[in-house]
Amino acid sequence: MSDIQSVTPTTTDKSKAQPPAPIAEDAVFGEIIEDGPNYRNVGWLGTVALMIKTQFGLGVLGIPQVYDTLGLIPGVICVGAIAIITTWSDYVIGTFKLRHPEVYAIDDVGELIFGRLGREVLGVGVCIYWIFCTGSGLLSTSIGLNAVSAHGSCTAVFVAVSAVVAYCLASIRTLGKIKWTAWAGVGSILTAVLMVTIAVAVQDRPSTAPQTGEWKSDYKLVGRPTFVQAITAVSSIVYAFAGTPGFFPIAAEMRNPSLYTRALLICQTVVTATYISIGTVIYYFCGSYVASPALGSAGTLIKKVSYGIALPGLIASTIIVCHFASKYLFVRILRGSAHLTANTFTHWATWLSCTLAVTVSSYLIASGIPLFSDLVSLIGALLGTFMSFQPMGCMWLYDNWRRGREQPTLRWALLSMWSMLVIVLGTFLMVAGTYGSIENIIATSRQKESGGSAWSCADNSSS
Repeated sequence: MSDIQSVTPTTTDKSKAQPPAPIAEDAVFGEIIEDGPNYRNVGWLGTVALMIKTQFGLGVLGIPQVYDTLGLIPGVICVGAIAIITTWSDYVIGTFKLRHPEVYAIDDVGELIFGRLGREVLGVGVCIYWIFCTGSGLLSTSIGLNAVSAHGSCTAVFVAVSAVVAYCLASIRTLGKIKWTAWAGVGSILTAVLMVTIAVAVQDRPSTAPQTGEWKSDYKLVGRPTFVQAITAVSSIVYAFAGTPGFFPIAAEMRNPSLYTRALLICQTVVTATYISIGTVIYYFCGSYVASPALGSAGTLIKKVSYGIALPGLIASTIIVCHFASKYLFVRILRGSAHLTANTFTHWATWLSCTLAVTVSSYLIASGIPLFSDLVSLIGALLGTFMSFQPMGCMWLYDNWRRGREQPTLRWALLSMWSMLVIVLGTFLMVAGTYGSIENIIATSRQKESGGSAWSCADNSSS
């Protein structure tokens, strides 16, 4: 059942000034009026696009590097395992939303299960996570602009331009009206990665391999990584599937939340199949000479063309995660107020201030912190895992534990053990991944040439 209810306007005397009649009532947004934004206007196909774009970015081009660390067979197994766990986590979000229509974001889950402390911990965590994801998107877009223009301007300028574009488009108030960016982004990213995949398959050798003499791919079926290398690689896979907290606001803006599972299964099937197939083909042909990100594996020309095609996808990812962070703050501030769905000065001032605050924070992080890529890895390991595993295990237990204990069944027992396993596994990956990321930051910071500088003009697409 949908948690949105239609409201029939009553006949009024048009000669008297009356407030706009509500056209619907929502457990999160309250009265949705005809003159205001419709926060419940995303169909299931639009949901598919938003889900895929939330999960799927140029992270797919980090998968070949994961295979080089773990080996092809363990790498594919890990991708499949993480896909199964995150698919279950995402499914729990949909069922939990149907049972608790008042839930908008993960902080509402925290308050429902753990009280005020849970709300604040998860709320601060998800806000920081999305801000860092937005910063990562700004940096990725600047890499694309540098690649396409052959470093035609200072990188700091490209980051600033990306921030301005992200602010303008993320300020569109509803997911229903920005889902077109998700469609455009998914199409551009898929086209770009397919182009690179075909290019590495037909060319003699990857551009980073020795260009003279006989060459053969040195791909490994099974790798021999250290613990830090292995856990960092697994954390990269988790981060590639860590769009999970974004599924809360997506579900909240669906016209019919009962179609959530259909959209989810399509999303996860497409994303997982792409990660495995694209990653395997690129790694098979490039071996240890795969570039990171892998767009550079097929030479300078293909790199420029593929980045040019991928730019809309990079921008779309930035827009969507910026919108998530801004909408979280906006709903948190105005929830329960008529200003949430009305075109008032307070509504617009709050909304534009939230998007501006998120954009500026992301810009400062992306431009001002050296070793940004390592810092993003740390945030991904710490918060990406924390937002995608443990809460969902707790959500299933919250809804099913008491009822199942009264009338226990085999299915209930197995799902209870699975939920507990997800909590334990998520905690292990979070702690171990954070440790691995910190070790990488320490090792990188000891290399004089890797320190970077704030607001650097250096070309960040040359790797």
